[in-house]
Amino acid sequence: MRSPEATDRSTSLTARNGSRITLAHGSGGRSMRRLIETAFAPLFASPDSEADHDGARLEIAEARLAFTTDSFVVDPIFFPGGDIGMLAVNGTINDLAMCGAKPLYLSVAMILEEGFPVESLERIARSMQAAADATGVRLVTGDTKVVERGRGHGIFITTAGIGQLRQREKIDPGAVRPGDAVIVNGDIGRHGIAVMSKREGLEFESELLSDCASLASPVLALIEAGVEIHCLRDLTRGGLATGLVEIAESSGQHIRLVERRIPVGDEVRGACEMLGFDPMYVANEGRFVTFVPASEAERTLSILGRAFPQANPVVIGEVTDQASGTVTMTSVLGVERIVDMLNGDQLPRIC
Repeated sequence: MRSPEATDRSTSLTARNGSRITLAHGSGGRSMRRLIETAFAPLFASPDSEADHDGARLEIAEARLAFTTDSFVVDPIFFPGGDIGMLAVNGTINDLAMCGAKPLYLSVAMILEEGFPVESLERIARSMQAAADATGVRLVTGDTKVVERGRGHGIFITTAGIGQLRQREKIDPGAVRPGDAVIVNGDIGRHGIAVMSKREGLEFESELLSDCASLASPVLALIEAGVEIHCLRDLTRGGLATGLVEIAESSGQHIRLVERRIPVGDEVRGACEMLGFDPMYVANEGRFVTFVPASEAERTLSILGRAFPQANPVVIGEVTDQASGTVTMTSVLGVERIVDMLNGDQLPRIC
């Protein structure tokens, strides 16, 4: 039973914020964070919940586990470089990896719309199995529901995952320290622009593919090499900027970025200029940031380069001794500006 205090907080939320959800509440930005903090955290908080992660760390008997769940509503369901099935499996694997866990088991629940082609469903199922096999993960249980035509937008997928923690120390924003190097494992913005190009019928000189991929291998390579990892964050909704702002606010530390170091491909940069987007906020599905001591930076780059050869890792900034809970970026002209979350979403229905 809920406590009177919890009930009062829930009631006051409705009174303050009105009664309607908007697309901005699912964007990964400021509106979504506020919704979670006011509607869910006061009611669902527990000693096992992880406010700073997309997964929870659990100890059951002698087992140290990570547990996560995620839902996928991407439109279109087939996009350059992937589909909703691959996205669902890799997205859940990546949430476990960001906790410092080896992914082991997944469940999958599908909500199908009446009239959805069986051929497309089978293609998605094969894609999910291939993505799971590539990381050595097993799909062990699931559920299927069908809704009336016009009520489900084709297919929605929810996945949950369990993994085995491989590092004794917590990997989270609370471990971030002044002097840490901030490393991104490759160029940003590919997934969001690949999905948008398919959705809007945009064409580029060379085909732009989503970066959708499992991140378990590079993360486990860092852990097995004994790298002192302080924090990991995969850069999905809200992109690089939102992920770093979340870490800065949770840790209370100041993160300073250097704009010229941030890798953005020519196709992504051109598309963003044409559409009026900022690549810093465009979603990724195969990119993450890691915070390590500066003395570990070169070794981290070398390990990531070998374990994830499809991208080039780069040091993009550092944590300073200015405890401010903010992110700033020095531009190519030498001007420093604050980087903040967006309230809404540049690109809805990206994952």
